[in-house]
Amino acid sequence: MISRAVAEFGQLDIAMANAGITLFGDFETYLPQDLHRVLEVNIGGTFLLAQQASNRMRQQGRGGSLLFTGSVVGHQAHRGLAAYAMTKAAVEMLAKNLVVELSTFGINVNCIAPGATLTERTQQDEGYATVWSRITPMGRPATVQDIAHAAVFLVSDQARHITGQSLIIDGGWTSVSTNPY
Repeated sequence: MISRAVAEFGQLDIAMANAGITLFGDFETYLPQDLHRVLEVNIGGTFLLAQQASNRMRQQGRGGSLLFTGSVVGHQAHRGLAAYAMTKAAVEMLAKNLVVELSTFGINVNCIAPGATLTERTQQDEGYATVWSRITPMGRPATVQDIAHAAVFLVSDQARHITGQSLIIDGGWTSVSTNPY
């Protein structure tokens, strides 16, 4: 992916680790293979993309921005998401740790932590928008554009001095933490 981006655009300035999977399940019966899959994609994928992208940015000598996708459940417990939440908290800690590894090369590393968001997948869940509109202080779940605007800011020149931070984008949900069930 890094080679293709450089071949197409001539250099790598931004990399966003956005791939992730959610496998719901009760802690008591969560399957080992599900745990390994969530760990591999959510933590391993983020770590390896950050490693490859930052190595390329260091070679270029111009700095850059890494952005990771966490989740509000890295900050607030949610039934059935112990494994997923653990990975999202780990992704945020990776961003903090990479500050000491990459700042001297002009690479900033941040994380967005979306809450309930209307996507193609969530819009298929019956009652999703209704439930999250009721329990989100701002009266609605986020749109994809809400998340994208925050992401674009964190990789822009306006955010060059912001690093190691996680921006929660949840319409205030983690402030009140109303349970959707």
